Amino acid sequence: MLVSRFPFPLDKGDKLRAFYQLKELSKTYKVTLIALTDKPVSDEHMKQVSKFCSSIHVFNLPWHLRVIGMLRCLTNNRPYQTGYFYNYKAHQRIKGLIKRHQFAHIYCQLIRTTEYVKNVHSIPKTLDYMDALSAGIQRRIDKQPWYKKWIFKSESKRLIKYEQYIFDYFENKVIISSQDRQLIHHPEHDTIHCIPNGINGSFFDEITCEKDHTFVFVGNMSYPPNIDAVHYIAEKILPSFPEANLLISGASPSASLQQLAETNKQITLTGWVDDIRTSYARGKIFLAPMTIGTGMQNKLLEAMAMKIPCVTTPLANNAIQATHNQEVMVGATPEELIKCIEQLLQDPAKCNSLAESASKYVQNSYSWSKSAEQLVDLFRTGMFSKK
Repeated sequence: MLVSRFPFPLDKGDKLRAFYQLKELSKTYKVTLIALTDKPVSDEHMKQVSKFCSSIHVFNLPWHLRVIGMLRCLTNNRPYQTGYFYNYKAHQRIKGLIKRHQFAHIYCQLIRTTEYVKNVHSIPKTLDYMDALSAGIQRRIDKQPWYKKWIFKSESKRLIKYEQYIFDYFENKVIISSQDRQLIHHPEHDTIHCIPNGINGSFFDEITCEKDHTFVFVGNMSYPPNIDAVHYIAEKILPSFPEANLLISGASPSASLQQLAETNKQITLTGWVDDIRTSYARGKIFLAPMTIGTGMQNKLLEAMAMKIPCVTTPLANNAIQATHNQEVMVGATPEELIKCIEQLLQDPAKCNSLAESASKYVQNSYSWSKSAEQLVDLFRTGMFSKK
């Protein structure tokens, strides 16, 4: 299993998916984990992951080689992301590991890792696109200052070509949602298998906290789609609810979010929280007005599992496929979102009904063990029924 980031702590979506897939796959296979990293890996983080692995090989990516890797992409037309995560010495060592162990299968997470194994033809390979990175970058172009737009436009075009190019190097391809599958520019994209994320069972436990915030939002707070969502709430939703307050929790808050929390008395920013469930539980309503980004929003699944009424946008809900007004409230504009919020705040019975239905929906539809079963079946046969 080859990943572009060490899968702990669980502060990013790709790490969350990798960690729980690794945990489930270890019940069937002896897994060798090969992890790239641009940050030091602590002994405690290593301990959390090692119990699911037969061996772990971590390859550090020095900053100067990351810069050189991206600069090389100017001449080979590859996405800058692949250059950032590529290291020649790591590649040679990975080739040595493959030659020495002759693994039964190679599982790559994200196209960032594919340059290391794309030319291995003696072992079957599966690529987890996770989501359509090209579409995610494209959706962020209009949000960038003028001096950054060119690099986002360039990266989007490179990713479109590379997502199509790398497709034929892997026997199996998977992705989180059918919404993202349609955004992979390959004539056979319908053959990509949809394997959704799951939900950790602890999110179904009852957590007792005072609901001291009207709204709550959680996530990796250095991730642009999350930053954008918080600014959306602050600028387009909170003014309609002057007595309301918003709790924001998550790792690495950006400078703009820190400044926002300092200047807006309606907002409380906590940063990293050891048990994120406590932050969810402090909110009466979970807001996730996602307007950019791709993939599946695990934050929504977690809030729904915890019976926190959720208000979100079509972009986020399309991947989850919950029913509007039954399991989740969906609005495409600030006006529609405000109307959804007003309904919930004015009708406690509606809140409770929505929350109960949401939790049951997530419990029945999203499971890491079921997702892993699909992966195992794919590794063994290359086929399974699409959902």
